Amino acid sequence: MGLNKEAIKIGFAYVGIVVGAGFSTGQEVMQFFTGFGLWSYIGVILSGLILGFIGRQVAKIGTAFDAQNHESTLEYLFGKGLNKFIDYVLIFFLFGISVTMIAGAGSTFEESYGIPTWLGALIMIIAIYVTLLMDFNKIVRALGFVTPFLIILVVIIAIFYLFNGSIPLNKVNETVPNASLWKGILYGINYGGLAFAVGFSTIVAIGGDASKRSVSGRGALFGGIVYTVLLALINFALQSEYPMIKDASIPTLTLANEIHPLIGIVLSVIMLAVMYNTILGLMYSFAARFTEPYSKKYHIFIIVMVLVAYGLSFVGFAGLINFLYPLMGAIGLIVVISVLIKYVIRKKQNKKYIA
Repeated sequence: MGLNKEAIKIGFAYVGIVVGAGFSTGQEVMQFFTGFGLWSYIGVILSGLILGFIGRQVAKIGTAFDAQNHESTLEYLFGKGLNKFIDYVLIFFLFGISVTMIAGAGSTFEESYGIPTWLGALIMIIAIYVTLLMDFNKIVRALGFVTPFLIILVVIIAIFYLFNGSIPLNKVNETVPNASLWKGILYGINYGGLAFAVGFSTIVAIGGDASKRSVSGRGALFGGIVYTVLLALINFALQSEYPMIKDASIPTLTLANEIHPLIGIVLSVIMLAVMYNTILGLMYSFAARFTEPYSKKYHIFIIVMVLVAYGLSFVGFAGLINFLYPLMGAIGLIVVISVLIKYVIRKKQNKKYIA
């Protein structure tokens, strides 16, 4: 793959954006994969292909346009007119997902440390606001910092339940409620669209900041591979203890605490860091779409933005996931299809420019 330090940093930042509150807590994985048994791993692969290959193409487009936000990329993909519609719908959902993550942070603070939900969410918002005042390179470093720790902990949990899980692999389809090939495929594709939509705006901006297209493309592809492995491991761990975690609000934390309370504490810290990553990436993209980063207007905008997001987060974590995520997945798939069409057209024209 020819990875260098910059590409690895891009890949970890990409993963850091898309593995947000629902992924790290296990809620997303439960809804989109775990209940469909062994067929869900086909969905995992399809989701990974979307995030890796399509992310690679979009990162390269961002580099070609020297993009600070996704506006020029959407115009390239959809042309003038339709791009505005996709732009505003995507922006609305990006903001909604960031609100979901803030709610998730509040829930995690309460369940892990007994801190009231409102205070936990407020702590997260203050941390996000302070980081948004930093320059973009520092933001990218912040996005990628936690990813290696998440990988290590997910591997530990998966290995433990490989040998100690109550449901062996050959009994998974008999235990889960909806073992289905077609659901595994359809939900996997939908989740791939969701994960890509969450990371789209930020990977465009990261691509715009990269030294060259080959580096940004390899970085995004590397991120897609890491994401796929993490997704498969979390899904396996959840399926191995499905009766225990099927009604849990934070399934992965339940698994970690069963291993050892110290593992649960470490995981809760990593989950909060992952949520921080996703909120940061989404809110930077949101602010950069409407203002010039670090201008006076930007500073005013982010104050208003974090206050509004904090207020909306009281709708609740689970309710926000159930409403926003499937719709966000559909929007992401529209962008995915457009990227594929543009890719095929340019290949037929034998053009190497952009992606």
